[in-house]
Amino acid sequence: MKYCLYIIVMLMPFGSIAQTAELYQQAEVFRINKNYKEAEARARQSAALALQHGNYTDATKAYTLLTDIKINSQQLTNLKQVSDSALLLAQLAKNPGAMAYGYYSQVLLYKMLDNGEDVVRFCNKGLKELEQVDDPYIAAKIYYRLYVVYSDWNNEARVNTYARKATENALRTKDYNLMSNCYMALSVAHEYNYNSTKSRSQLDSTLFYLNRVEALYQQYPGQVAKFTYAIACINLANCYLRYFPETTTEGIHYASTARAVLKDLPNTEEVVASSLGILSEYAGKAGNKAQTESYLLEAYSVIKSQQPPYYYTLINVVQALSIFYEQQGDQKKALEFQKEVTEYNNKNFNQKQALNAQKLEIQYETEKKNNEVQILKEQERNRRLQSYLYGAIALVAVLGLIIMYRANRFRMRYALQRERQLQLKVKLEKEEQARLKAEQQLLETQQQQLKKEVMANVLQLEHKNQTLLNIKDKLAEGDKVNMQKILKEEMILDSNFEHAKLQIQQVHPDFFYLINEKAQRKLTLLDLKLCAYLYLKMDTRQIAHLMNIEAKSVRMSRYRIKQKLGLDKEEDLNSFLQGLGA
Repeated sequence: MKYCLYIIVMLMPFGSIAQTAELYQQAEVFRINKNYKEAEARARQSAALALQHGNYTDATKAYTLLTDIKINSQQLTNLKQVSDSALLLAQLAKNPGAMAYGYYSQVLLYKMLDNGEDVVRFCNKGLKELEQVDDPYIAAKIYYRLYVVYSDWNNEARVNTYARKATENALRTKDYNLMSNCYMALSVAHEYNYNSTKSRSQLDSTLFYLNRVEALYQQYPGQVAKFTYAIACINLANCYLRYFPETTTEGIHYASTARAVLKDLPNTEEVVASSLGILSEYAGKAGNKAQTESYLLEAYSVIKSQQPPYYYTLINVVQALSIFYEQQGDQKKALEFQKEVTEYNNKNFNQKQALNAQKLEIQYETEKKNNEVQILKEQERNRRLQSYLYGAIALVAVLGLIIMYRANRFRMRYALQRERQLQLKVKLEKEEQARLKAEQQLLETQQQQLKKEVMANVLQLEHKNQTLLNIKDKLAEGDKVNMQKILKEEMILDSNFEHAKLQIQQVHPDFFYLINEKAQRKLTLLDLKLCAYLYLKMDTRQIAHLMNIEAKSVRMSRYRIKQKLGLDKEEDLNSFLQGLGA
């Protein structure tokens, strides 16, 4: 089919190709000049001629243009079918250039539906196709649509980017009307920049690009649409009115030019009314009330002549008339026009509701069609999967019969090997757990031993400190100190203490805690120390010497400790303490 189509196109008469392109160009000229009836007729002729010779690419372009014409003229009844036809023809053409046009038809559809996300999605699809083919005309249009979307979203960076890219591509074409639209896009981008930076150079750039449109209009007569030029003049007049209020001559000139250029042109009433509105503002600033009234009434008459009128502009004009007459003290006329504002607001609302209903219907059809396409794709995919599945089942069955015996043997060997591995793993885990438990017990034993040694060393160190203090006090009082006797006694005590130290190391780590738990009254540090010595089985003399007190005091302390512990007279304190350490 691909080669047959190629042969048909190659054998097409050259005149037919030229005639198709000529009809397309005529349709585009009629469209930009707001003559939608003639534009649609030429576009349909172009599409029919292209289809007659199997030229799906030119047919795609014609149907894409038809989509644009129907949107411009608010013919939304079969808009979805026309847009989908453009995409279908692009798929039949099987070339990236045609696909770019097909995706652009979807861009126009979703722009009309105010669905910015899908506009961006199809723009990006179109640009992806244009990576394979150089077509600056459709590239400029796609970038221009991206500029419009991001302008609606007030994304200054993207507005600048896409306005510039649209202009760069438009400059590579000979479509001076497209260039003019892209220049106006750049002027808007620089106005965005001015509003954020307040740089005068940005305003200069805004005026520069609008003046470029005027230069193209003068340089290439008939190749820039009057409507496009009029829009540029309106933008220039607005720019002077807003940013250069002291410069009235230029603003009035451009507003008057827009009015004159569009005289007797169809479907341009809202632009003419806008030019008259700007002229009325200049007249008001000059204090010329009669001229202000004249411009507003003319704008009122022009916009009402449009069927149906563009209510947004009409409401602005009527509101301006109401304010004007109120300022002149004519309350009757002010009230009449204010009533019209309410009336036109209601009609505008109803018009929008009707338009939204049409949009919702198109959107419903679009979603329904997309769902149907998705379902068909899913069914086709399922059929392919089903075929693959049946083939796979047959293959698996054959292979299953061949390898079943080997698989069973392998499974048995694997099960035995797995069981051995599990047994080995369990054994290693048990050994590891036993090793860890032994290491933990060793650490606990070492910790307890250190605690006991610390307690024993503290008692010995305390005794040595007390002995040194006693020597110091005697020396300070001038008493004689028999150092040999002291050393001899200390050596004996050290010997005894070494034996005691071995016993201290056997003390339960919670010994003092247990004593305090048993005590009915709080034990002092001296009480606890005495309990430790008694637990170490030291006699009264040793304890008295170690604690540097009289033997009598030791006995009294023992009695006091028994009372604090709540022991009867018959109960032995030593036995009680030994029982705690057990």
